[in-house]
Amino acid sequence: MRLTISLATLCLAVTLAAQTQPPPTPPQNPPAGAQPAQPGRGGRGGGGGARLQVMTLTTTAWADGGSIPAKHAQSGGEVSPALAWSNVPAEGVGSFVLIVHDLDTSATAGRGGPVTDLLHWMVWNIPATARALAEGIPHESELPDGSRQIGATGPGYRGPAAPADGPPHHYVFELYALDGPLEVPAVGASPAETRAAVLAAMSGKVRGKASMVGTFKRGT
Repeated sequence: MRLTISLATLCLAVTLAAQTQPPPTPPQNPPAGAQPAQPGRGGRGGGGGARLQVMTLTTTAWADGGSIPAKHAQSGGEVSPALAWSNVPAEGVGSFVLIVHDLDTSATAGRGGPVTDLLHWMVWNIPATARALAEGIPHESELPDGSRQIGATGPGYRGPAAPADGPPHHYVFELYALDGPLEVPAVGASPAETRAAVLAAMSGKVRGKASMVGTFKRGT
């Protein structure tokens, strides 16, 4: 009986002590133009508590959140859109990565990999001096400037093709500024596996990020 009372008293004392601990200090707001380096659906954040520069990504083909013209869809010319970006980190940038994916379609990474959204286009090792991609990038695994690319069905841009009998799909264009190039080959693996390899190689190297969205469904 004495042992039972002693243990109960000890548990009560521990509970009261825990309840009287001061609340944790709330986190400070990040400075303007920066955001915490956290992994996103399309990439990996910087390491060591670094902050990501918030960049801007635009196209002349549609307004952010607007409808993607048929010219850039599978039902049209399937021409990759012209893209431009700004507010790049002033230093420490060694390359850029562009990832275009359909949030409303799932796919598997293959070989037992996780199910994720569908990759439409990925370009990596874009030179650090670049601030734009021209319209109609050729379908080649490696471009003359050293950029490498892959799409859903081959070495290049794959346009949207959401079915007409459903809601529009959301196609996210994400651009990442990295502190160096990535040693990931453009051939030899499936698009999903290559995407996984690029994301893994990006870990701890991201210095900035920008994104924009386009919507599409066939018949619009």
